[in-house]
Amino acid sequence: CKQEMLQKKNAVLVDGVILNGPIMDSKAGEKFVEEACKIIMEEVVQKADDVTQKVCEWQAPEMLKQILDLEMRDTGECHQKILQLCRDVIKYSVKTNHPRFFNQLYAGIDYYSLVARFITEALNPSVYTYEVSPVFLLVEEAVIKKMIEFIGWEEGDGIFNPGGSVSNMYAMNLARYKFCPEIKEKGLSGLPRLVLFASEECHYSMKKASSFLGIGTENVYFIKTDERGKMIPEELEKQVQRARKEGSAPFLVCATAGTTVLGAFDPLDKIADICEKHGLWLHVDASWGGSALISRKHCRLLHGIHRADSVAWNPHKMLLAGIQCCALLVKDNSGLLKKCYSAEAAYLFQQDKFYDVSYDTGDKSIQCSRRPDAFKFWLMWKALGTAGLEERVNRALALARYLVEEIKKREGFQLLLEPEYANICFWYIPPSLRKMEHGPEFWQKLHQVAPIIKERMMKKGSMMLGYQPHRGKVNFFRQVVISPQVSREDMDFLLDEIELLAKDL
Repeated sequence: CKQEMLQKKNAVLVDGVILNGPIMDSKAGEKFVEEACKIIMEEVVQKADDVTQKVCEWQAPEMLKQILDLEMRDTGECHQKILQLCRDVIKYSVKTNHPRFFNQLYAGIDYYSLVARFITEALNPSVYTYEVSPVFLLVEEAVIKKMIEFIGWEEGDGIFNPGGSVSNMYAMNLARYKFCPEIKEKGLSGLPRLVLFASEECHYSMKKASSFLGIGTENVYFIKTDERGKMIPEELEKQVQRARKEGSAPFLVCATAGTTVLGAFDPLDKIADICEKHGLWLHVDASWGGSALISRKHCRLLHGIHRADSVAWNPHKMLLAGIQCCALLVKDNSGLLKKCYSAEAAYLFQQDKFYDVSYDTGDKSIQCSRRPDAFKFWLMWKALGTAGLEERVNRALALARYLVEEIKKREGFQLLLEPEYANICFWYIPPSLRKMEHGPEFWQKLHQVAPIIKERMMKKGSMMLGYQPHRGKVNFFRQVVISPQVSREDMDFLLDEIELLAKDL
């Protein structure tokens, strides 16, 4: 083939490489994409709401390594082999769009968001300058503006990030920059001991962020919560005063709107009062609970959020915008994000461009290359309208309420607490333990029940449901309702299946 190309007129050879014509076979590539998309349609999209399919085709790691043939070789495989690999990857992956996937704080499939991802994956854009990403920068601006309206701010700023953990880190760094702007140039040396506050139930990303930013995990003061997992404002006040007496410099309070396990919402108004009193930045981690703002019925859960300085909100959770779709929203509209994060790269953010360079928003990000994640949310929002998104939230919480009432009716099921969001936490007590006194032996035995049931459901592939111990309580199930494909029948199935899987325990 190489010899034939060299014999052609005007053939050019440099360092042993033929430079004439493209190196890729476009026709073969197009055919492969067409056939691969057919597999995706048949094996993922068309089966998304089929409860007769397995949630997971479980295989142990060593066996799965053999099945997938993971080794990369010197020569490429033929297209048929690659297509079979595509089928195998789908077959042995967890179907998070299955109606009975309840394992995480995301689930389900939104068809408009999926198409948006197909488009952005094919276009392969990077959102930093208007010249390379005109549509997606304008989309992000429009989405952020609308999200800010739901928070209740008159103006603001924001940026989409790769995950709520990164949004929380952005907020922590932004609050520190606001507290001591000189840190950007001078670094940590010479600064007082900085202290921040978060509830005992906050997301673990607060620890990670404090470590990553050099604040130190010992300087995160964890505030006691009540029996429902809500931060106690009086305890926050005590800890702020304690930090000041120690000679430390408090600068940030992180409240949580929708905790990971219990789904608790901190009392934002009372926390905001304390922040105003002491001059502290208030960040609200609403990664999970933020979508309740869309619902006129349930937005009361976040009462007072308009008083926050920054908010993390993940539309890829309750609203199904597709992972990843996470925004950090900031009340300050003076360019604080850009002041904090800009590096003014001359090769990218030239100030003498032929268009309005205020649309080159990449300099307010810690990233250079950045995905157009807002587009997934935008296309879905355009298709469904605010009313359609509100319906998703309302239905998910109505299904959660239905499941709670069913749990109360069934022998052997016991709620940890009445939920206020989509997290339903409960124990299943097998018949052999129901007449046992609730002493140390009982709790030790009950602790082993959830892991056994989880193993059985995974190997059977019937559903996926998370469990964990929490704050001195032995292992319990945490059921999360999100997907609009979930029905009342799935709630009934969940309880029936647990009883079936545990009948011999």
